[in-house]
Amino acid sequence: MTHPEIESLLALPIEDLRHHAQVPFRILHDNAVLLEHFALSIAHEIQSRNERAEPTRLILPVGPVAHYRTLVDLCNRERISWKNVHAFNMDELLDRQGRPIPLDHPLSFEGFMQREVFDQLDYELRPPPEQCHFPHPFYPDEISAAIEQAGGIDVCYGGIALNEPPPSRWGRISVDELRDSLTRVVTLSDHSIVVQSIACAGGSTASIPPMAVTLGLRDILASRKIRLYCAGGARDSSIFRITVAGEVSTQFPSTLVQGHPDAEVLTDQATAAPVRIGLR
Repeated sequence: MTHPEIESLLALPIEDLRHHAQVPFRILHDNAVLLEHFALSIAHEIQSRNERAEPTRLILPVGPVAHYRTLVDLCNRERISWKNVHAFNMDELLDRQGRPIPLDHPLSFEGFMQREVFDQLDYELRPPPEQCHFPHPFYPDEISAAIEQAGGIDVCYGGIALNEPPPSRWGRISVDELRDSLTRVVTLSDHSIVVQSIACAGGSTASIPPMAVTLGLRDILASRKIRLYCAGGARDSSIFRITVAGEVSTQFPSTLVQGHPDAEVLTDQATAAPVRIGLR
């Protein structure tokens, strides 16, 4: 998209945005309601499949994270078992040499999920360790094989980050190539590093690991349902609008959810509001 096209899209009133949208979206009152909805949605997926004696196969993000405390409390209180849950994490941050950061690093996604989600569930409700999968830069195909062995993904939950095409001055990958991409190591874009630094490190870009390993869009788009939650406030306003109504492009990989048979993007009123460009 050109800059004028993006600026025009950012300024659209909500009803006009709905008219142009290529993927359904839902606007909830505020960020607290949005994050509660996120937690309830995951719990409902697990509980409904438990009642049918079916496995639950989920792709889960780290970012946003605030909903996980609500989710854990709900599952412990309502005795919602994760014994038959297969959890596949979407990303992990890597150091400048492409190696996983330690699990005790404050920005480790795997460390967070283990400490704040799986270990916080009551012992008898926890998923078996062999059903908790994380992408690894040295064994990138293992997580795809595990997804296939589990029977595919029921729901892919996500924020909107990190799934970036590799930058190169020598050539660009096509939309179809990105759509068929596998789990891979990516260098974080300047935008991703700035956004992560504001969210996680008080604006210190030097504190953000510069690389990541991320699930490919082949596995993401093969999910039976996709639910993306834009819970970042102003930092998510433009990408929310581009995702739902922008041109499908490798510049914005989240636009590839357009055309999925059961995708929805959820956000709050402040994030969805038209963007006013100007000093303030």
